[in-house]
Amino acid sequence: MKKYRNYRLSLGWQILIGLVLGIIFGAVFYENKMAITAMQNIGNMFIGLIQMIVLPIVVSCLTVGIANMGDIKQLGRVGGKTLIYFEIMTTIAIALGLLVGNVFHPGSFIDIHQLHSTDISQYVSTAKSAKNTGIWATLMGIIPTNFFKSLAEGDMMPVIFFSVFFGLGTAAIGKQGKIIIDFLDAVSQVMFRVTNWVMHTAPIGVCALIGATIAQMGLSALAPLGYFILLAYGTMALFIVVFMGLVARIFGFRLWDLLTVIKDEAVLAFSTASSEATLPRLIDKMDKFGVSQGIVSFVIPTGYTFNLDGSAIYQSLAALFLAQAYNIHLSLGQQITLLVVLMITSKGMAGVPGASFVVLLATVSTIGVPMSGLTFIAGIDRLVDMGRTAVNVVGNSLATVVIGKSEHEFSEEKSQAYLEQVRRKRA
Repeated sequence: MKKYRNYRLSLGWQILIGLVLGIIFGAVFYENKMAITAMQNIGNMFIGLIQMIVLPIVVSCLTVGIANMGDIKQLGRVGGKTLIYFEIMTTIAIALGLLVGNVFHPGSFIDIHQLHSTDISQYVSTAKSAKNTGIWATLMGIIPTNFFKSLAEGDMMPVIFFSVFFGLGTAAIGKQGKIIIDFLDAVSQVMFRVTNWVMHTAPIGVCALIGATIAQMGLSALAPLGYFILLAYGTMALFIVVFMGLVARIFGFRLWDLLTVIKDEAVLAFSTASSEATLPRLIDKMDKFGVSQGIVSFVIPTGYTFNLDGSAIYQSLAALFLAQAYNIHLSLGQQITLLVVLMITSKGMAGVPGASFVVLLATVSTIGVPMSGLTFIAGIDRLVDMGRTAVNVVGNSLATVVIGKSEHEFSEEKSQAYLEQVRRKRA
């Protein structure tokens, strides 16, 4: 039994095997509607299991963390630092995407009219409704008129807003609030245990999700847009290694240590193209890595709405790619305008299903690209989504450590002990 445990594959390897099998099944069952439906449903069942866990963990962990913090001034300071950090990193990501697009000109090497178009009607209706709401409606939407309705609809920001105030209120009543803290702490422990059980199904869910994607579009559809896909992934890798690595160094830790801890979560995010799939385990791991619970449970859920570095890179690069494909020359002023529009639009539409693609739909018209142009890259959107989701997860983990260190709410001893534990498990 002991030998079996020593040679047991880690979750990361199991997910990678599921990913490879999914590609094979997708190629084998190309355009087989029965197989596609089966794989889609199995994949959606896995995502549904994750979504079942996410909000109970956010509510319990955030309420307990804020109650233990108990200081509204510190919370205001943490919130301000977090949002400023998110804005800076997102702006750098958008600017990097534009820079790479200008240097490598991915749209100049294809004939847009020879590409296979994909139906994007589901995104168009979402983009129109999201565009009409505006930034004020988005801000108003953060305040929940009915907390239980927000909980039922899976609307993250109103849930976070309520949980922060509920945590502060719990702290304010002193000893009487202890029973609430103990109860919600127990709830979080139960949900983390449930998360571990659900994660055993992750390789099957990953296999089904990627299999359905490949079976629908076929491997041949990747060839014409292969350069764009490689460039997008290369830009994301550059952002992680250079910019995130530099931020980690400024705050006195190694990015590689963080990547070692969250490797399985990054692989899971990549395979499922779902940030929610990693949220429960990420909250647990960042707490074990040495960041205080209050900061972890505030920064990570907020980051899922406001800190989407991978999505920002993709949106700017894709917008420039389409402009080049249509032979539309963008001046420096137009590109700066595009950067500002993307900054605003991405915040206003965060949390919308297919948010990155919806942001593109709402943005490209400002630079003269016809909306029909997006039908040509819709087919490969999920493949690029895998990469940008992984970058988003790494970015949120980094933000948690950065804010923790800036608030002196990071334990070096706990961090090193957990890092050694992770390394021993993988040795």
